[in-house]
Amino acid sequence: MIYNVKFRKKVARGLKKLPKDVKRLLFLLIEDLKLDGPIQKSWQNFSPLGKNQYHCHLNYRYVACWTYNKGEIEIEVYYVGSREKAPY
Repeated sequence: MIYNVKFRKKVARGLKKLPKDVKRLLFLLIEDLKLDGPIQKSWQNFSPLGKNQYHCHLNYRYVACWTYNKGEIEIEVYYVGSREKAPY
């Protein structure tokens, strides 16, 4: 099954500010989300954050957070940025 991955507007605007290596890691994560779904145990520090919310570290400083509703094929990335400002 192929999942649809979308970004919130705030995330899309913030992509310009990310370092190149972090952008590359984010797009690798997006490809994994599309192919394998929201559970990404192979990514560093992957964990559920609560009901339908997940996160993983892109590197030491940056994280990505996303939501997924069971039974749907859509995953929404709602945060990409520094782990200090992450919404969890």
